[in-house]
Amino acid sequence: MTRKQKRLSVIGVGAAFLIAATALTFYALGQKASYFFMPADLQTVTLQPGQRIRLGGLVEKGSIIRGQGTQVSFSVTDHEKSVKVTYTGILPDLFREDQGVITEGSFGADGVFVADSVLAKHDENYMPKEVADGLKAKGVWQEN
Repeated sequence: MTRKQKRLSVIGVGAAFLIAATALTFYALGQKASYFFMPADLQTVTLQPGQRIRLGGLVEKGSIIRGQGTQVSFSVTDHEKSVKVTYTGILPDLFREDQGVITEGSFGADGVFVADSVLAKHDENYMPKEVADGLKAKGVWQEN
């Protein structure tokens, strides 16, 4: 092999390695992707059993029920539809009724959304962007 052929083969192997690493990275990210849905959006999509999604909206008034220990159930609404959610864990300090929330998890066999994380707004003027955009699109969101 000439010196030029060796250099080209090293460059070719390096390029193949980078392409393989990029492909594996995108494949892994695709497996972990969580899609964001509002409660009304769930009627138009077909979810696989156990598929992880993000569910966002407002915590429905009068829906928070505290169970044993850290178990909590509540409903997330977009004022069109609502979805019952169960969560076991410590809720954010600012979690309350009529406030923006994003939950991440999957639907159980009984049709109840089982959340493994709950994110709430962080001050009086903030709502998660995805939730605010979804509520604005439905005409429900009011700017302060």
